[in-house]
Amino acid sequence: MGVFASAKVEKNSEPTKEREGKCLEVDALLANFACAKRGCFPSCPLLMPKHIATIGFFDGVHRGHQCLIEQLRKRAHALGLPSMVVTFDRHPRQVLQADYVPTLLCTPDEKLRLLLETGVSEVRILHFTRKMANLSALEFMRDVLAEELQVSHLLMGYDHRFGHNGGSFEEYVAWGKETGVCVELASELPEKGVSSSAIRRLLSAGDVRRAGQLLGRPYRMSGVVCGGHGIGHALGFPTANITLPQGKMRPESGVYAVRVLLPDGGHRGGMLCIGSRPTLDNGSDVSVEVNVFDFSGDLYGQIVGLEMIDRLRDEQRFSSIEALAVQLTRDEQAARQILAEA
Repeated sequence: MGVFASAKVEKNSEPTKEREGKCLEVDALLANFACAKRGCFPSCPLLMPKHIATIGFFDGVHRGHQCLIEQLRKRAHALGLPSMVVTFDRHPRQVLQADYVPTLLCTPDEKLRLLLETGVSEVRILHFTRKMANLSALEFMRDVLAEELQVSHLLMGYDHRFGHNGGSFEEYVAWGKETGVCVELASELPEKGVSSSAIRRLLSAGDVRRAGQLLGRPYRMSGVVCGGHGIGHALGFPTANITLPQGKMRPESGVYAVRVLLPDGGHRGGMLCIGSRPTLDNGSDVSVEVNVFDFSGDLYGQIVGLEMIDRLRDEQRFSSIEALAVQLTRDEQAARQILAEA
């Protein structure tokens, strides 16, 4: 048994929406990563091949992350080694700061899917604990990377540090020599300003178009369709009310043009309203409601995905329900135009 629990996910494994309990449980928290066809256990190091790896939290798996992982895959090919991405089951600050509640670009399952889609050979999800947080960089390289995960080469992001005493790149190279890990530095993405925090700021301002440019794809949210009040249907714009996973980053309140990903694999255009519905005196509760264009099926209780394409307008209070309906007609026309050009 290894010292640190990890979930191993190989390249051809895919997360499933139906959590059918097809993986072995490492502990209660890692069970949240349950998916078909992947072994969730600390592997025996003696049976593992050597790997070239990179490490990080990778929230959003944005263009900067994609650039790093592409370099990883190229180095893996040149060295004849399988490539490995090492990440964590929770944000390290959740362990280091008891009152820290992260708002993240990806749920664990979304991050896993995006990492696997990069073509990397394997993803390792480490259970981040206070014990792990207290490891020095040298101890982490020796105990976790070299011994537990059989990493012989480490490709570091240009601005990444790990270990509670993380130092300069030259120090990581020296620690690597002590632990048998060859440390290399990845090239920086030529475009400046691509980071998870920058994307969160853009989403907080409602700029989903620019956020999508930094991500390399539209920002995506998924959730279960729950019951609503039926007001949208009465206005001629039936909506699906969506419950987002806890901790998922929600863009600024407003109305958006979106691409709706349906449970059957199809997709439709739509317009999304995020907000407290001030015209209806809904109080302070924030709802996420989508009107799906050209669709008449029942989505209740099913998972629906939303790709955020562009912002239409701020949320606003109207003088009457009739005035709201007129504006929704204009919103639909604007959304259809944006989606036709996207």
